[in-house]
Amino acid sequence: MRNAWRNLSLRSLPWIASRGPRVSPPNLLVKVPEPKNPSFLLPFVGRIRSPSYLAIRWFSSDPAGSDEIKAELESLDLSFDRETMDLVLRDLKCVHSASEDGRVKLNSESYNRMLQTLGNNGRSEEFWRVVGTMRKKGFGISKATYLSVSKSFREEKMEKDVNLLNEAYSLCTGRNEAETACREICKILREEEPGEILQKKLDDIDDSLLSELVGVVLELTSQHPEKSLLLMEQVEKRSSLKIDGGVYNAMARILGRKDCINEFQDLLRKMRDQGHELELKTYIKVSHWFHQRKMIAEVADLYEFAMSGTVKPPPQDFLFLLKKIVLSKDLDLDLITRVVRIFVEDGNSIKRSVFGGVLKSLRSVGRLGECDKVLTAMEQGGFAADSSVHDRVVIGLCDAGRSDGAFKYLDNIENEGYSLDVKTWTYLVKKHSVAGELEQALSCFKVMTERRGGENVGCAFEELMKGYCQKDKIKDAHKVLNEMVTKRNVQPWHSTYKFLIEMFINQGYLKESFSLLEPMKSHGFPPYIDPYISYMSKWGTVDDAMGFLKAMTVKEFPSRTVFMRVFETLLKAGRHDVAHGILSKSPGSVRNHADVLDLFYSMKPDDASAVIA
Repeated sequence: MRNAWRNLSLRSLPWIASRGPRVSPPNLLVKVPEPKNPSFLLPFVGRIRSPSYLAIRWFSSDPAGSDEIKAELESLDLSFDRETMDLVLRDLKCVHSASEDGRVKLNSESYNRMLQTLGNNGRSEEFWRVVGTMRKKGFGISKATYLSVSKSFREEKMEKDVNLLNEAYSLCTGRNEAETACREICKILREEEPGEILQKKLDDIDDSLLSELVGVVLELTSQHPEKSLLLMEQVEKRSSLKIDGGVYNAMARILGRKDCINEFQDLLRKMRDQGHELELKTYIKVSHWFHQRKMIAEVADLYEFAMSGTVKPPPQDFLFLLKKIVLSKDLDLDLITRVVRIFVEDGNSIKRSVFGGVLKSLRSVGRLGECDKVLTAMEQGGFAADSSVHDRVVIGLCDAGRSDGAFKYLDNIENEGYSLDVKTWTYLVKKHSVAGELEQALSCFKVMTERRGGENVGCAFEELMKGYCQKDKIKDAHKVLNEMVTKRNVQPWHSTYKFLIEMFINQGYLKESFSLLEPMKSHGFPPYIDPYISYMSKWGTVDDAMGFLKAMTVKEFPSRTVFMRVFETLLKAGRHDVAHGILSKSPGSVRNHADVLDLFYSMKPDDASAVIA
């Protein structure tokens, strides 16, 4: 209530100030009140004090000494020359107040007595300095002071001071009139059926004062929207009165609640028709209230209205609103399109990070599978998505378990001219492969090779091969590899060849693994013989070894170094019969080589047993 009365004081000042002449004495500390600067007028409209402030002020029956009063004046930056100080002290010895700590505290009567002393003695400059101090303290000019000082100013022909004093005092009396009217209106509104009485009271108040009172009364009745509505209806009937945007905003802050939503929307339409804008504080307060109650459609209405004004909502509210829409119980795609269109048509561009934020919200509520629909809705509103945004949609659909939908989306997007990242293709192939959807994975990979060629698809191909091997479809993997390498010029990674060789050998497909060595060499990778050597040392036969050595052949046979590794491994493992069988079938350049003969001699059966032992 106290704040409302203070607002009333400030709002009524421009009207009152316009009644008096505006003159400004030279070299004074107090400027002429301006209608648009109400803060200057606070000293002239009395004071609003808290109970604690009132409790420490009373008239003292034991006047303080001159030194204490003088010290208090100096602390208030009111030091005067000796003659002026003597005049002031003489009167203030009799009228002052004190605080609980014993210090002198000048009250309203003290200040007004000081004004009379200074004004009646022609001390104009000091007079206005005291008025400035009273402004800070919240004290006003009393009627007795006004009459006394204005008489002295006129006698001394101090016309500028007279005019300024008249204006200042008229503000004080105007305040009293406004406060009285405001109290009476509020009292009437508390009646059960205040209609006729209220109308009669409003008719007795002139337009200029009523326009200032409406906002204050609305604030005082904000907890009772029906009373506020009644006041607005009565005021709007007054054709001679023009209601400003501030009053409508005050009313909007009152009606921005669930049980008054129809009245709120009617008010917004009325404001739009009359050209009033939504104040930022109104938008923030009402939108926050709507968000708390999950009234997302109403927030969108409010956002649209606010965006049509000169003071826009904070930029971050756009993404915040989109997130709230996708988090709602029912996903409203049309509302997404509408909000995006509002934002874009206001001249804004939407960054990719905005869609990223929307995706996070979709993921958090398990709606990631609808990210393609959300993007479509945003595009219909004016969002220009680039390839990276479409990449994120494909990945989002994959993560949501919609790999088939992701492939269709990717295929359609690239047919429209977009070129998505190879990593996106790879991610899709991997998702199909991990899910055991090998046909879909292969189909996706084939489309990838058609559009990207065979050189930069190694990662996706490795994921495809892993998928086949995890399903124990080694032969199918072998078949797909031969097809992709020979017909589509796919170049597998070195790691892919190594992985397949190990898988083929471990799963008992030794002979099939030999076929991997040739394309491996043709793609420039060094041979991967460790798994073969390990296999030979345990289970390999002479035929297995000769098949491996033949696969390693560059011209007729592989290098002597490979033979040496095979022989040494078999001899150390005690498999002399296999080693000698391989030696007997080796070319003469190997069989008769000194290093080979030395190896066999040094690893005779007895020596080999010692090595094993």
